[in-house]
Amino acid sequence: MSLATHLQHHHERLNRLVDLLTRERRLLGEGRIDGAALAGIAERKHSELAALEQFEGRRRAVQRRLGYNDDRDGDEQAAREQGCLTQWRRIRARASQAARLNHFNGALIALRLENNQRLLNEWRALAGKTLYGPDGQARGGNARLSSRA
Repeated sequence: MSLATHLQHHHERLNRLVDLLTRERRLLGEGRIDGAALAGIAERKHSELAALEQFEGRRRAVQRRLGYNDDRDGDEQAAREQGCLTQWRRIRARASQAARLNHFNGALIALRLENNQRLLNEWRALAGKTLYGPDGQARGGNARLSSRA
């Protein structure tokens, strides 16, 4: 497989990953979370990432075998000499976009987890309080009714 063909397949995989990350972001932004949909996306993301890792491993192995350095400069040189530098740069840009989306989605998840934890803590605190004290009077401080109304 030529480098250009390999890069085309790599770019298609990145496109699918970006689409999944975009759908994940939309789901995370909704008021009610669809856990089943998010789980499905997570499974497909895992599959796409594994495939991308395999693509990258093969590309790097071929690049080394052809005598190019296994670094950013070697990547650029190989792509330039094989006539697919533009395609390589599109892959780099798409991979950066995927990384940004993934970071943003992670921040959304962290924010939701933080809010859920805060709510759980409040519910636990409320559940631990009794409504009436040993003297039969209602507890809760400000929940008293005024008889002066």
